[in-house]
Amino acid sequence: MLDLNKLDHIYLACGHTDMRKSIDGLSAIVQEEFQLDPFSSSLFLFCGRKNDRIKALYWDGDGFLLMYKRLEDGRFRWPRKQKEVKDLTHQQLRWLLEGLEIEQPKVIKKVSPKSVI
Repeated sequence: MLDLNKLDHIYLACGHTDMRKSIDGLSAIVQEEFQLDPFSSSLFLFCGRKNDRIKALYWDGDGFLLMYKRLEDGRFRWPRKQKEVKDLTHQQLRWLLEGLEIEQPKVIKKVSPKSVI
């Protein structure tokens, strides 16, 4: 249904979002507050006040897909600066969904292969 590898961007809406908002309300936030195109090949993530549930909005070409996840035991590590949007990598999305911070201080960086000798 949603191939993460085909996404141009993964945007995280910092701060809290009213989780009663549906597709129209969330797409309005994307357009009006962040000046981004909700019809682009991007995933938009939103979190409520309690940090235990998120919504994801995605345009799949003929309609919007709205995904909802609620944690039964735990909280998402969500940045709280209001009115800001972050562009995440696929790895940062995995970290977020695993309950980790999106900014890992000691990530081992990728290097270019060199000759053995």
